[in-house]
Amino acid sequence: MKIAILGLAQTGKKTLFTLLTGRPVPANRKPGEAIEGIAPIQDSRVDDLKKLYQPEKTTYAENQFVLCPDITESSGTTRLWMDPARRCDLLCLLIRDFDSPDIFHPSGSVDPARDRAMIETELLLADMQLVETRLQRIAKEKRGGQTTEQVLEEEILQRFNSALEEEKFLSTIDLEPHEEKLINSLDLVTRTPLLFAYNVSEDDIGKDFGSGVFTISCAIESEIATIDDEEERQEFMEEMGIAQPSLERINAALYDALGLMSFYTSGEDECRAWTIRKGSSAPVAGGKIHSDIERGFIRVEVMKFDDLMAAGSEPAVKQAGKMQLNGKDYTIEDGDICHFLFNV
Repeated sequence: MKIAILGLAQTGKKTLFTLLTGRPVPANRKPGEAIEGIAPIQDSRVDDLKKLYQPEKTTYAENQFVLCPDITESSGTTRLWMDPARRCDLLCLLIRDFDSPDIFHPSGSVDPARDRAMIETELLLADMQLVETRLQRIAKEKRGGQTTEQVLEEEILQRFNSALEEEKFLSTIDLEPHEEKLINSLDLVTRTPLLFAYNVSEDDIGKDFGSGVFTISCAIESEIATIDDEEERQEFMEEMGIAQPSLERINAALYDALGLMSFYTSGEDECRAWTIRKGSSAPVAGGKIHSDIERGFIRVEVMKFDDLMAAGSEPAVKQAGKMQLNGKDYTIEDGDICHFLFNV
């Protein structure tokens, strides 16, 4: 999946991007340029499977991150951040909640509530501009008559326009699949899943900002990333009150926002994580590995991750009667370790 990192200037976006992808932002980055990077998803379950199987190859799931230009209050129609953000599956909106005499704030003071409101307004205005432009075009096109689909599209856009005028995100409007198809090409940002991430100071690590909000201290995480010794790194995290690396937590939060989860394949050749939507059937999950598996699906052998870790080996899981054989109606659960049987 493709995730946009968005926010105002001086919020820590470049630091977060580098922490996630390991890619430094080029010093000669052009104004308004979007930077992309690939990030393996840190997954402790993959690490545990690796220790158990000692495979020749270990493969983590990956995310693609896009560092977008700074969001600024618009005086016109140009929004440099908008185009790269519209092409993403999720928007990670970074809000600054740390003070530093060395890092200026474009508005003169640190105020997360003010900054979040400003960003939400910009998102609404960006979509309002697109919806109004499309409605104007439809008004010209319908002089020659309208198809049933064009009539329906206009009705949907009128609903969207009313919601935007009431400062409601378009994600609050439910559409049928055939209706969704009509407006997909507009890439409306307020229909895109959102995750608000607050970049906090050391003293506010673990602070509760309410549901749907993730907290991270990019400065502290940068320090953690420089500690090579695992024991020393763990001690430092404990001193900071960090139970789990924020980079692992943020990937979990991103998955949750998109309704995704992981299942695994394991063996002496490879241990690997796969990403699917929650509620996916076994054949659909198999199709993520290869289309032939979905097409010729017979059944799937499933071990629960916790059962395998408790038993210590696949034979022990089978001996305990906890190896499941499931058909095509089985819904894959988060953490399932799967072996697919198929024939084409």
